[in-house]
Amino acid sequence: MFVKICGVTTEEDALLAVALGADAVGFVFAPSPRQVRPGRVADIVKRLPPDVLTVGVFRDEAPARVVSIVQEVGLKVAQLHGHETPTDTRFVRAHVPLVFKAFVAGDRSLDRFDDFGADVALIDSPAPGSGQMFDWALAEGAPSNRRVLLAGGLNPDNVADAIARVRPWGVDVASGVERSPGHKDPVKLRAFISAAKKAAPKREYIGEGDLPYDWEEDESLWP
Repeated sequence: MFVKICGVTTEEDALLAVALGADAVGFVFAPSPRQVRPGRVADIVKRLPPDVLTVGVFRDEAPARVVSIVQEVGLKVAQLHGHETPTDTRFVRAHVPLVFKAFVAGDRSLDRFDDFGADVALIDSPAPGSGQMFDWALAEGAPSNRRVLLAGGLNPDNVADAIARVRPWGVDVASGVERSPGHKDPVKLRAFISAAKKAAPKREYIGEGDLPYDWEEDESLWP
């Protein structure tokens, strides 16, 4: 199970999340209580292991500026969390290693996910970063043959149930592991990552094509 810890604002929290088993850490560049400056993120990214996915979160930013920040900071992923069009998303994807495109749960645009050219579909609540949970049944409309990252109101107590219900490729959390906006709680972090990893769906081995997905071994994720 892929686990992304978002809304990271300090080097200490980034290193702690990675040490506890997070696969990705996210930095918010959009207006938010967790917003950070690109220069500060660049300093943090330099100190993280190279196999960790570093994600920049943008909302309705000019595509060229998204590309510029991702490249200057040295990030591996641009997460587009606004009303970006397929054209905008494809432009960004042509210039950065990976793109996560966010959709509100139940958004009919999910039916056209392939038009965006993104690598991962992130399903979130109508109020991103608020900690508000949505009806997980709305995520069942996500493309079944694509990687889906589930967000929105997840915390250590409900993440296992969410994984069992939606069976996503990964989970994404920000406020659910905080003691205050932008500051992570070590106990909640450990509990969330442990619960998510333990809840990963287990499938019996049938053939090579049925092995559980391992993002670290997927060469298509790397430029």
